[in-house]
Formats: sequence, structure tokens, C-alpha cells
Amino acid sequence: MSLFATNAHAETLSNSDVVALLAAGLGEEAVIAKIETSDSEYLTDTTTLLALRDQGVPSSVIAAMVKRATVEPDLSEDSPNPLIPHFTGVYLFDDWSSEPRMWKIDPIASTQTKTGGILGYAITGGIASASVKAVIPGETARVNSSSRRPTFYIYLDSANGGQSGTFSTGFGASIQSPNEFSLVKLKEKKGRREARIGSMNIGGVKAGVMDKDQIAFVYEQVSPGVYKIQSETELEAGEYGFIFALGGGVGPGISGTAGASGARVFGFTVE
Repeated sequence: MSLFATNAHAETLSNSDVVALLAAGLGEEAVIAKIETSDSEYLTDTTTLLALRDQGVPSSVIAAMVKRATVEPDLSEDSPNPLIPHFTGVYLFDDWSSEPRMWKIDPIASTQTKTGGILGYAITGGIASASVKAVIPGETARVNSSSRRPTFYIYLDSANGGQSGTFSTGFGASIQSPNEFSLVKLKEKKGRREARIGSMNIGGVKAGVMDKDQIAFVYEQVSPGVYKIQSETELEAGEYGFIFALGGGVGPGISGTAGASGARVFGFTVE
């Protein structure tokens, strides 16, 4: 089934669909009725409207398309069509099931950190590194991928013209690009998962996900505020997460920092 397959209960009309209906001989009234009762993803910029007129689309039909395009659409949590407006968040695209759909990944705010390797750091006078880890409750994620190279869609706060706060950085701003996320493999512990978000040694303190822990991914913008993401390579089975920091220092007691105010983690499992 196509990536842009529509829900069996709702047909989504595009500009080309309207042109095709008219070309098939349906009258203006019938086409307008179809426009008024169907979901849509019309392009209604000036250049496109002029092109529709040149294709012989009546002004009454164009007006109905423009009117329908301005209606605030319902937001979805599972439509497989990435062009359908979705609630702000991170979605796993399920293309391995018999009926494709999106799975919304609920974020977990990690406000607890733990320090590892502090004894080695102390014994070696800072030559060995100590690490700071964000603690994520639960041993496994609620959303599972049967694909080793899963596809994700991220709908930022700006996707629907509003600010949901889902991607607030804690500094009065929000994430504007997938470049601000880190994809990492989470370490599995009893009752929890962990992600390294800082380290220190004699050379200094580093805050954020370490470069060597990050999994490279590629992305493309499919519409304003909406991005398609895939890892560059296949992922082995295990726990993973998209992470962005909410602000603050590396961790309590390290080089006098105030402590991390946490990280927001969108976790998923690769089977």
C-alpha cells in the first residue's frame, strides 16, 4: 500500500482529484458537494489557483476548494498520510502491518540523573571520565518497531500554526529542526533505561549527548514543521530514544553546575 494511503473510512481529495472529476463529466454541483463532504489537502496559493483556472476549473469549484482548505482540519494520531495534520509529537510509521498507520510516541521527561564512574574519576585525579546519565522509567518502550530501519515523522510545535509546548526547550523557545534531536541506543537496566547526557574528566565538562553515542539519521521536510526521519543504517534489537535537553547543567555536583533540569525522551523498541 502507498505511503500516502488514506483511511478506509475517509477519502482525501487533492487538486488533481478535482480536475479528474470535472474531466470525467461530473457537473459543478456534484463536484462541489464532493469537496464539501471530503477531507482535503488542496494547494490554494495564487499560482496554483491560476493554473486551475487555465485547466478549465470553474470559479465556483475553485471557491469551494479555497473555502474547504481554510477549514481547521481534525488532528490525527494514526493516519498513515503524513500530510494529514497530526497532533504535535514523534510518530513511528508502521508500514509492516496489513494496514499502515502512525504510532504516536509519548515523551517521557527524565528529571532524575545518576553519576557513573565517579570512583575511577577520583582515583585517577580526573584522567578517567565520570558520566552523567538520564534515567528513564520502565525497562521497555510502549511503541515497538518490526523494522530494523524504521521511519519516523516529527510534527513540531509549528506544524499546525500553534505552540503545544511539547518541544519547548525551557528557554522560551522551541525546537525548529530535527538537528536538535539526538538518536541514541538506551542502556537497559532493571526497571529503567539510561542515556548518557554528560561527562567530565581532567580536560573539562561536556553537557549533552556524547558524539560517539549518537546514531546518525537523515531527514527531509515534507511540509512546514513536519519532517520524515530515518536512521542511516539498520538498528540492532534493543531500546532507543530521540532525546532533546530541556536545559540546565550537566548534573548535580559537577564543576559547580546547577544540575540538569532534565531531558525529554521519545522511546521506542526495535524488535
